[in-house]
Amino acid sequence: MLNADLHCHSNISDGVLAPAAVAAYARKCGVDVWALTDHDEVSGIAAARVAAEQCGMRFVPGVEISITWAGETVHIVGLQIDAENAALVQGLASTRSGRDARGREMAAQLALAGIPGAYEGALKYVGNPDLMSRTHFARYIVECGKCANLPEVFRKYLSEGKPGYVEHRWATLAEAVGWIRGAGGIAVIAHPGRYRFSDMAQGVLFDEFKQLGGAAIEVVTGSHSPDQYPRYAALANSYGFLASRGTDFHAPGESRVDFALLPPLPKSVTPVWHDWF
Repeated sequence: MLNADLHCHSNISDGVLAPAAVAAYARKCGVDVWALTDHDEVSGIAAARVAAEQCGMRFVPGVEISITWAGETVHIVGLQIDAENAALVQGLASTRSGRDARGREMAAQLALAGIPGAYEGALKYVGNPDLMSRTHFARYIVECGKCANLPEVFRKYLSEGKPGYVEHRWATLAEAVGWIRGAGGIAVIAHPGRYRFSDMAQGVLFDEFKQLGGAAIEVVTGSHSPDQYPRYAALANSYGFLASRGTDFHAPGESRVDFALLPPLPKSVTPVWHDWF
């Protein structure tokens, strides 16, 4: 059985390691098929591809696009994309715009909450100035000693209704799926169990996604709890979706599940990579 990890991040977005270092670490942990899926950015793909091939891994070019759906931020992963597709590149650039202004507003709110210098502090963790994110602020807040770890930061400061949360309008679901499919890729709903939707709302999301040409959902992911694996396997089969798998890796020791510890997909589902090789 192939060990396919199709969701992870480098320092091109909000990961810690450079693309080549992520590739080396994934291979060391036993990954056979690997995708780099940085947030709203594809500039790490060329280096990732070279590193994966040197490590003896099959490489899948990918991206994770932030969208706003029903007032919530949802992530759509694109796999097997043409990273040079003009419409995709332009769409991602438009999605990234506004992150700096959002970051400065987050810093201003955090200062009022007793955490000064958060913009400059977060910037130390940013590999790509166009992609300052909540995760970069979270790492700085841990560094300051205000919280023990990233989940605590998000609970206390960076989730909706908390002092450092600033909403950002992302792309639409139709735009994201259109960019991915236009670039020859496969659209996947990332970690569907993480969103705060009712069962009814989630069903509407899945229906709309399928009508737009979405093909898969993540079933086994570092952002799901083990009890969610069978639930989303059943939902994938119910909607006729392929199943994807990935750690949502950001850094060694920081991600909830490391490359070597993610369980395989349930045998009941059809893997998204079933006809790739």
